[in-house]
Amino acid sequence: MDVNALKAEFPILHQNVNDHPLVYLDNAATSQKPRSVIEAVKRYYEWDNANVHRGVHTLGSRATDAYEGAREKVARFLNAASAREIIFNRGTTAGLNLVASGYARQTLKEGDEIVITPMEHHSNLIPWQQAAKATGATLKYIPLQPDGTISLADVESTITARTKIVSVTYVSNVLGTVNPIAKIAEIAHRNGAVIVVDGAQSAPHLKVDVRALDVDFYAFSGHKMCAPTGIGALYGKAQLLERMEPVEYGGEMIDFVDLYESTWKELPWKFEGGTPIIAGAVGLGAAIDFLESVGLDAIDKHEKQLTRYAIERLSAIDGISIYGPREERAGLVTFNLGDIHPHDVATVLDTEGIAIRAGHHCCQPLMRWLEVSATARASFYLYNTEQDVDRLADALVKTKEFFGYEP
Repeated sequence: MDVNALKAEFPILHQNVNDHPLVYLDNAATSQKPRSVIEAVKRYYEWDNANVHRGVHTLGSRATDAYEGAREKVARFLNAASAREIIFNRGTTAGLNLVASGYARQTLKEGDEIVITPMEHHSNLIPWQQAAKATGATLKYIPLQPDGTISLADVESTITARTKIVSVTYVSNVLGTVNPIAKIAEIAHRNGAVIVVDGAQSAPHLKVDVRALDVDFYAFSGHKMCAPTGIGALYGKAQLLERMEPVEYGGEMIDFVDLYESTWKELPWKFEGGTPIIAGAVGLGAAIDFLESVGLDAIDKHEKQLTRYAIERLSAIDGISIYGPREERAGLVTFNLGDIHPHDVATVLDTEGIAIRAGHHCCQPLMRWLEVSATARASFYLYNTEQDVDRLADALVKTKEFFGYEP
């Protein structure tokens, strides 16, 4: 994989920030966009822009073909059985909320159990809190090991015959932990539960096969995988989606409307009320083309190598604390530098042209488990290099000196 050639495809990366060449290490929050994605969205608006499904004119047909063509690409990208199993939405949060509202609230009853983990992003935690409150179900947590992983023995003991839903992240956005989804799915199904996967941090970086994993629902966001903001998708097994009621009503999603009753379109359109995010879907399709041309296995290998190098470089800095497992982790490093507040660390790094994330990362329960209020996070993607990591490590040493920190 020619990283420098790939980096050349991302116009935004070739600028100075605060008089330094930009090093972008905030990819877990959002990724940058290659020229092919930018051009695809630009071309759509310059040539094909129209509403989908309803227009009989040429632009309407082109827009519909582009939108539904993007759905076919997502289905192929995830190895779904059919494009009917792909629901376009705003992203992972919308997808998980759709399952929690459209499936969980219709299915759960008092005494049932929902199982998640303490490492979940708020998007995969709050919807289940609300579903439990609305139905009388109980919310349970698979405990974390000291290194931020989960054990299959704990998965076995936490999931019971009362468990109806297991919802876990594939990759932790804080710890970098990669959860054993296929094994968790097997345990969930053996106990009669469905499994929901937060794929926000896995779809951009790993080859995902929803049928091989045997997951029931899988949600991801386009903006973390080179696509525009505001577009994502939910995969669901067709037999489960068929049983779900829509949660948004209006144009596009209906079959027949009478004064007092209405019926819905077939999958996937019954879940896509109103004018959909057409340009976003076109951009997502272009992003998938780009990622597949590089190869997800090559991206995964590159990021793991970069993460090992980053841990090696950062571990050599006195006073630094790195969170999460040292082995078998995804492409991000979360850390604190002594007692310097992570916001201050991020601010100083920004003066060096280095963009990282600081805060609780939408994981407040996990921050309490780590016994910190916030952390700094450097997250990598296919265009990052070892030179970027060197810039980060050198700037962290300068940060220590700036604050006069002595471990």
